[in-house]
Amino acid sequence: MTWLKPVNIESNAQDTFNAFIGDLEAKLADPATERPVLTREVLAQAMYGREYGQLVADAPLAALNLDSRNMTFEAEYYMATDTAKFEAVKPLLWLWKNLDLTPIGQNPVLGIPVRRVLAGHIFKRVGRDFKCWQNVEFSVGYNMEVGDDVVVHRHVLLDDIGGIELHDGASVSDYVNIYSHTHSVLDGPDVTLRRTIIGRGARITYHSTVLAGSIVSDDAMLATHALLRADIPPHGIAMGVPAKVTRFKVRPDGQEYSVDARTHSHDAGRKANPQFPEPTPNQTRIPGSGEGS
Repeated sequence: MTWLKPVNIESNAQDTFNAFIGDLEAKLADPATERPVLTREVLAQAMYGREYGQLVADAPLAALNLDSRNMTFEAEYYMATDTAKFEAVKPLLWLWKNLDLTPIGQNPVLGIPVRRVLAGHIFKRVGRDFKCWQNVEFSVGYNMEVGDDVVVHRHVLLDDIGGIELHDGASVSDYVNIYSHTHSVLDGPDVTLRRTIIGRGARITYHSTVLAGSIVSDDAMLATHALLRADIPPHGIAMGVPAKVTRFKVRPDGQEYSVDARTHSHDAGRKANPQFPEPTPNQTRIPGSGEGS
């Protein structure tokens, strides 16, 4: 059940949008398509209303920055990034990011279906009716696993370098940050990757943060501005900094769970920097005590 109502636009505009989406999908499905070339051509039309070749002649600086081979992402500097996998998705991440800055990306009627098409060629897995709003950032994209009917709202950071799972019906609100890597307190280059899991029907609400390796169980909720560094059990509502479970939703007993943090396998962690191959030990202590934590 949804609280949203259907909204229609003029049929001639919808037909044009559908044709654009269909053409984009067909080209991405064609193994002969050069993704950097496709990206720069679409962006030249969307941002400047002309062919890429014409833009090169008229405004070469603008044109060259539309080609993903002429720019870098932060992830390309990470040791943990799989170069071959990122090479394949990089042009599409550049297309996604820049279309969000145009009327195409700002228009839900067109922007959401375009992102859905791109997700199918970037993510490790994406299910039915993925709904992603504008200005969402990914670390690498190829470590995203997304189920059916997942919604991601505006200005979200999905740091998927260590892997993120968003299960069926999960909802991620505006300005949320979800991480899958951590840095040592004493040595910043000592990085550990841990898969982060958001369960079926779970809600991560506005301006909250989920740290690497956390598991949010089915039907759980993380409250606004909360900082989660552990787990939330099924139906639990966690709030605060750090987040603690303070309430449980009233639900019927005997439900089956796809993600239950009490029994679900946790990611033991993988080291991202060969200079720091060993598990990171406790590196802090509580003031006034000698105990590490």
